[in-house]
Amino acid sequence: MTKILITGANGQLGSELRNLLDERGVAYDAFDSKGLDITDKQAVDAKFDALQPAVVYHCAAYTAVDNAEDEGKQINWQVNEDGTRNVAEAAKRVGAKLVYISTDYVFDGTNPGEYQVDDPTNPKNEYGKAKLAGEQAVKEAMDDYYIIRTSWVFGKYGKNFVYTMLRLAKDHDKLTVVNDQFGRPTWTRTLAEFMTYLVDNDEPFGTYQLSNENSCSWYEFAKEILKDEDVEVAPVDSSAYPAKAYRPRHSIMSLDKAEATGFVIPSWQTALATFMEEIKD
Repeated sequence: MTKILITGANGQLGSELRNLLDERGVAYDAFDSKGLDITDKQAVDAKFDALQPAVVYHCAAYTAVDNAEDEGKQINWQVNEDGTRNVAEAAKRVGAKLVYISTDYVFDGTNPGEYQVDDPTNPKNEYGKAKLAGEQAVKEAMDDYYIIRTSWVFGKYGKNFVYTMLRLAKDHDKLTVVNDQFGRPTWTRTLAEFMTYLVDNDEPFGTYQLSNENSCSWYEFAKEILKDEDVEVAPVDSSAYPAKAYRPRHSIMSLDKAEATGFVIPSWQTALATFMEEIKD
């Protein structure tokens, strides 16, 4: 049986991936930051030497985008660049395939169309810069890798936009949501399925982009989330919500390469509806 190691096991994506593998009866070793501090190279090397994984799903990341601009700047780089390098080098040494999750924030969001996998990157915030440095670290360390860029992630586990909107709708008659930032929502289930699909089908190594089909603004996303709730959702522009970190305005990534593998990607509307049914139960 293929030995699998998961980092970031208790995060939003790591939890979803574990759930998926549990459903399939697939064994794995999974670690959160307490079980494996990826910024500690010796600890990473020791764990990989002991377990000898054949596949590594690297879900661990520092994702506090605004904090990464100042008080979280150091840990952002330690986790997203140094930690990723440690994991990639250890994976290379034991002969494992690596799946690394990156972000649409590697782009500056000025492209009015869709970003292709090979388009020039130009991250404008510290989180995007560190995640891109993580991509580079993976490419420098090894050949047997899948980098998957994703965006606007939501799912059952952890904090995300869907849960925030549902919570706010309980206490407010009216919510305002920005309507000048566009992207693709991504259900963690779809992302976890694609991660395993690439590995299980021996797809060509390299960089992929995976979100759910179709695009929207945050306002349109919120409207769909709250369509059955008794709350008014009104559009505003980004100036109403100043943030420390720059947010790409138009970071819609092309899914062509992912779809060319034969993987079927549901629309974000379908994914959201399925997810909402799940959390209702």
